[in-house]
Amino acid sequence: MSAPKRSPQTGVARGIGIGLGLTIAAAILGSYRSSAAVLEARLTTLGIALLVLGLWMAAAIGDVARRRFASTAAIGGRDGVDDRVDAANAILRNTAEQALLASIAYAALTLISDHARVPVALFAACFTAGRLLFWSGYRDGAEARALGFALTFYPSIAALLMAALATLR
Repeated sequence: MSAPKRSPQTGVARGIGIGLGLTIAAAILGSYRSSAAVLEARLTTLGIALLVLGLWMAAAIGDVARRRFASTAAIGGRDGVDDRVDAANAILRNTAEQALLASIAYAALTLISDHARVPVALFAACFTAGRLLFWSGYRDGAEARALGFALTFYPSIAALLMAALATLR
């Protein structure tokens, strides 16, 4: 007798759970390891984190351009004529959404909390791991990209929550 098939939602939920757990660990570790820093030092960390986000955006834009150039059907700018270009565009859209949210979240945390350096650095590292996993798993479906999505999304939410909590102190 074969085991019942599990739904794709189960795999997505597993990826999201792992990503959420890693985010919570990064937030706790970041809060524990972060000492108070002057604004100048925090802004340097923010600048490095924004550089990371910018590099991911450049890579995603470059991938779309490369795939479009290689496709005689898509080189004219038409969408829906080459699956590889469409997938690259979907990755670019998601990366742009995630980078915008992360930029806002990291900046808010950096400007509000004098203990932001380590959390922002850890969240930017999560962003990189998340983009690698999302990008490499994209063509294999939602289950394969769920952890990558979670590692880019949840750290941004954690940064926003940490910034909000810092305003209450």
